[in-house]
Amino acid sequence: MPNGLSPNMNFVSELSGKNCLVVGAGVTGRAVHDALLKFGATSMIFDEKVAGDKDVINKIPASLDLVIVSPGWRIDHPVIVKLRATGVAILSEIDFAWQVKQVLVPKQRWIALTGTNGKTTTIKMVESIFKSAKINGVACGNVGQTVIAAVCADKPFDYLAIELSSFQIQWSDLPRYESVVLLNIAEDHIDWHGSFENYAASKLKLLKQANKVILNKADPEIVNRVGKDSAVWFSLTTPTVGELGVVENLLIDRAFSTTTDEANEIAELVDISPTVPHNISNALAAAALALSIGIKYEYVKAGLKNFATDHHRMELIVSKDEINWIDDSKATNPHAATASLLSNFKVIWIAGGLAKGASMGELVTRCASRIKAVILIGQDRELIASAFAEHSAATELVRVEQISDAKTLMSDVVKVAIKLAKPGDTVLLAPACASMDQFDSYVQRGELFAEAVKAQV
Repeated sequence: MPNGLSPNMNFVSELSGKNCLVVGAGVTGRAVHDALLKFGATSMIFDEKVAGDKDVINKIPASLDLVIVSPGWRIDHPVIVKLRATGVAILSEIDFAWQVKQVLVPKQRWIALTGTNGKTTTIKMVESIFKSAKINGVACGNVGQTVIAAVCADKPFDYLAIELSSFQIQWSDLPRYESVVLLNIAEDHIDWHGSFENYAASKLKLLKQANKVILNKADPEIVNRVGKDSAVWFSLTTPTVGELGVVENLLIDRAFSTTTDEANEIAELVDISPTVPHNISNALAAAALALSIGIKYEYVKAGLKNFATDHHRMELIVSKDEINWIDDSKATNPHAATASLLSNFKVIWIAGGLAKGASMGELVTRCASRIKAVILIGQDRELIASAFAEHSAATELVRVEQISDAKTLMSDVVKVAIKLAKPGDTVLLAPACASMDQFDSYVQRGELFAEAVKAQV
């Protein structure tokens, strides 16, 4: 673990005049840089992608007092190793924000969630519940604004609902959360963490920093790794005492009720849109976080009912000639893509990109019966093709080459999909891979898909 600082109530005032280095020039790094300047520190930004910055790291000032690292930097990166060797204090953005929070807004309460999939949807559901309850809170972290920006807001928030990636958790030690949710654990970012075990450990690390722990009873990786008496559990089954679940058409709470015999209605299934299994599970997780800090059931129900999913998450683009065209570009790993595939019955699946070290065998085994044909794109498409060759050799595979730019590629993909799709089918962009080999982001990938569909269908 990187060098750290103990919680210090004089932390902000002591930053004045200090020499600080921010590692990473992205959104997080810039927000940290701005905060340091606000507190009177001298701040430099280093990013290895910026020409000339390597000279900065080779001439680390001897008087450097503090380094703050953006998420995504591996702990064993040569730059981090070199900085640690100097003995300088190193903090992550999350730990830095916690130190600042303790001084500026000591009564502010933090709740958080993590998981391989569903994080953004669930934390935005919590934010919608905040709005319904008229609670002065915001979703931040790996979604929306950075945590340090939220802590330093001109009008202080009473609550932060923080979405945390495995990178952020790996780097963070100091915060104490009122409650946390772990949605699921599946293969992702294996290239960064080095192994699935390391990745799972980073997710589970968050549980040690919480007063209340809320876990998905339907996720085998969580159940196998966590003691059953140590948490509130949620699932799509009938809840027992200490759980949230589903009874007929109702979401039910038996964890935050006043007595063990009491069961309270959270919402109806029709309040959750889209009403698909993984999204109902997200709603239960969001409800549990809200109930854990005392929000009333009526506001939880209203917040869930008012919530609309983000773009590029199971977003219906066009429904024409009995064919649905769905953008789930945010399904950037096999676990997320599996949830999308299992929410449909006859799928023309658009898949491929950067697999990030994940395997595709389990996805194909579980979803092959739902998939009529696969349109393959991207750097790691042969990984998907190999999984089909092993587990579902009869499935039709069509490879689409990138001839020029990303827009043309997606136009070509849609042309192929039009030829393959028949009435009753769903054309689903849920690539199971990251996008950066051919697109700027999953957002651009989804937008170009939607644009091509609207132009051609």
